[in-house]
Amino acid sequence: MLKPDPAVLRRLVDDYEQLPQEGTPQASGALARDLAYTLCVITGNRDVRQALATAHRWLAAAPPAATPGPLATATPSAHLPGPATAAPGPLTTT
Repeated sequence: MLKPDPAVLRRLVDDYEQLPQEGTPQASGALARDLAYTLCVITGNRDVRQALATAHRWLAAAPPAATPGPLATATPSAHLPGPATAAPGPLTTT
């Protein structure tokens, strides 16, 4: 099974857990449903409680977030392919 990027997973979990609890006047139904659905899909679960448990397990096992180095903030180099030098059409198999 493919696992999501820990930063994406962390954001989903944080957003879901910051929602008001179901049954309160402040609960946001559509947003809560969307986040619950996404958490379930991304973790391979059908129940949001199980999805959250899986997400927390994966986040605990994930390496610490990397700090961007100098290359992450550098401007693109002229030798990198751009739109004019993009790869040719789709790959084919024989």
